[in-house]
This record gives sequence, structure tokens and C-alpha cells, in this order.
Amino acid sequence: MNKKTKGKLSTESLASDLTEEQRKQLCGLLGNVELTLLYKASVHGYQASAFHQRCDRQGPTLLVAYNHSEYIFGGYTSVDYTQCYQQITDKEAFLFSFEGTEPVCIKVKSGHHARYDDAGGPNFGQQLCFCYNDQPVVHHQGGINAFDFYSDTLYGEDPDLRECEVYKVKHILQVMEKPWRNVLWTAERRAELMGLIRNYKPLVMSVSRVRILMIGPVGAGKSSFFNSINSIFMGRITSKAMSGSAGTSLTTQFRTYPVKDGREGKPLPFVLCDTMGLEEQTGAGLDIEDISSILQGRVHDRYKFNPITPFQPDEQKASRPASLQEKIHCVVYVINTTKISLMSDKLQEKLAYVRRKVNSLAIPQMVLMTKVDEACPEVEKDLQSLYVSSYIKSKVQEVSSRLGVPVSCVLPVKNYSQELELELNCDVLLLTALQQMLNFADDYLDDAG
Repeated sequence: MNKKTKGKLSTESLASDLTEEQRKQLCGLLGNVELTLLYKASVHGYQASAFHQRCDRQGPTLLVAYNHSEYIFGGYTSVDYTQCYQQITDKEAFLFSFEGTEPVCIKVKSGHHARYDDAGGPNFGQQLCFCYNDQPVVHHQGGINAFDFYSDTLYGEDPDLRECEVYKVKHILQVMEKPWRNVLWTAERRAELMGLIRNYKPLVMSVSRVRILMIGPVGAGKSSFFNSINSIFMGRITSKAMSGSAGTSLTTQFRTYPVKDGREGKPLPFVLCDTMGLEEQTGAGLDIEDISSILQGRVHDRYKFNPITPFQPDEQKASRPASLQEKIHCVVYVINTTKISLMSDKLQEKLAYVRRKVNSLAIPQMVLMTKVDEACPEVEKDLQSLYVSSYIKSKVQEVSSRLGVPVSCVLPVKNYSQELELELNCDVLLLTALQQMLNFADDYLDDAG
């Protein structure tokens, strides 16, 4: 294959053992990339010298190993192999293993070295060594914890390899001449948006603050969005809602978060409602029956979710309909941009069920596409390149298609996560998204009123 295309697997004369679907899944972890097969152990040998001859100074690489128990696993490093005999710091490094049809990603732990760069075979954290002692085996070195994994889940505790491949990873920059959305990245625009939000008044007099419900998978950034909006109006980074990247939901209660206009300021005219994360498995994460109760204003603040048993309103409250003030006025699906291509059928089915329920209640819906900086290296360098990135545009179109929400209702953002200070470009995107939520809430109130 001489012609290089987006996400295309270039193997020259070498045949890859990856299926097309597996390749797509791995590209989903890496972003907009091209993979070129550099090294194949069954062809070039399992000797470390053969690996280094073909893989040194090739830039970012992805190692894919296959054992006799049908496990496919490996790791990514963004730093060249050079045999420099030094510990390598690489915050982009990760291990992966296919569990079912999807690769599960295990990132290098903060403060740990990603690997040791010597003349031996490829290793990750000196913890997992491939082609160990020039043999078709993987060796797990105990006592080193750069990556959190168990050998039984990563590779089924079968160390014997039938194949080991290394791919060169080339990030493809696709910049459009004209932005596909127009945004003013200025302090004046930020001030204008903050003023519009401060002075917003819901269309219906009986509603003092509109209620916006955030729904999405575990770790997508629902709580982080509230923290980010709160930070903008407080004028400093805050962390009132628990947020993080745990495998299960950190939010276990239904929370309604009002936002104040500064430390001593009055409450702003909206409330962000945070829910437990959606999970694939039945009996885990937010029960989809609970969402119906939340939408209709029957669930109180700090109600503790039980994934096994849906919410049961008490008889007194159940006998009277919720007021318009208590109901949800806009629903926002929060989706991690880097996980759009990895969205499972089960999760998509859950979201489709929720969408049908929301549609039946005529509540406006939109998508908040988070972690855009992690999905595209150019956007990570400069957030202003967001709307000239054809890759981000393709992700907006993909999530629109998967969730059945119009492209115009998909807004890419970057939440505050590790920053210590506010940043203009982040603020503009976040405030633009919030302003759109208020517009949508008005559409609902216009019909309901």
C-alpha cells in the first residue's frame, strides 16, 4: 500500500496480524494516526538486535503482541528507542489489552518512568519485557508498579508469544483552510458571554433557575464540567464536585449544583444536575429508569443511587405532579472525544433508550464532546485550532450519527483538569456551550409555558 490515507494501515511487504476492526480500535486510542509495520518477530526474529535495527529512531511506536491463548496486548510509547541506557519519562505511554472486542488502556502512573531504553528487547516500566532474553516470551517483573495491571487480565498469564509486531505511529495533521465554526477567541467575547449568562432570565416567571441534566459514561467529564464553569465565575480553579478517571462512577448521588457569581455573588440563573455515570453492564452505574424520574423532577438533591433498585418516590410526592421549576429543561450527553470510536453497542443502546425517553418529554438535547485536547495533538498545542481540525470535525459528525443528535447540537470543549490557572480559550468554549444550554432550556420553556 503506497497510498497513505487517514487511519490507514501501511504494511509495505509485511502482513499485519491485526484485523481491520482491531486496527480501528487501536487508532481510536491514538487519535488521527497512520500505522506502518516496522518489525515482525516471525519474519525478523525475536532478537533484541533485530528489533532495534528496525525500530530505533522511528518516533512514536505501538507494540502489539499475540500469545497462544488468543490474547492481543502491548503498549505505546511516544519517545524514540535510541539505546541511550536511561530511564524514559513519557506521560503518553500506555499498555493495552483487548477484552472482548475493545482494547482496554492502562496509562503510565504519574511520577513513574515509562520504560528503560537499553539494547535489550522492548519493555514498559521495566515491568513488562517483550522478547525477553531473545525468546518469544513476555516477562512480568514483579515489584515495579509503573503500570497498574494484572497479568491474568492483560495476557491470561500465558507468556509464550506466537507473534510480536511494532508499528511506527505517525500523527496526521489535517487542517482546514476555513474554520468550520466561527469563534471569537478574545477576552471581550469571554466577558460578553459571562454577561449574557449573568443577565439571563428564564422565559417562564415561575422558573427562577433552569435545570440542566448531565448524562454520560463514567469518566466522561460531567462533574469536571461543573467544576470548570464554577471556576470561571469564581475567577480561580475550584473542585467542588468529585471528578477523576476511576473505572466506576465517583458520583453516587444525584447532585444539583447551583453556581454563584463570585464568592459573595448571587446564584446564577441555572443549576447543573450531575448523575451517576452510565455503565455498560446491567445492574451497574445509573439505572435508566432513574433517569425518567430525574427528568420529571421527582428525584431530590443528594438522593443516593442504587444500580439494583430504581428510584421509588414516596406516596405523598407521587400523588402530585412536579412543578415546571423542578423538571429538567435541557439534557446534555457528555462524551469523551477519545472514546467515541470505542463506544460499545451496549452503551449505545442505553443512550438510545435515554434519548427516546427525553424525546417523548420534548426536552431539548445536546452533546458536550470533552477532552478534545487529548484526541488531537494540534488542538493540545493550541486550542484555537479546534475548528480548523478536520479530525475533530469528523468526531463531531461521528458522535452526531451514533447518538442521533444534529451536528449543530454537538459542542466540543476542554474541561479544566490539571491546570492551576484559568485560560481564555478554555473559558470561551465552556461558556459558549453553557450559553447554548440556556438557549435550549428557553426553547423548552417556550413550549411548556
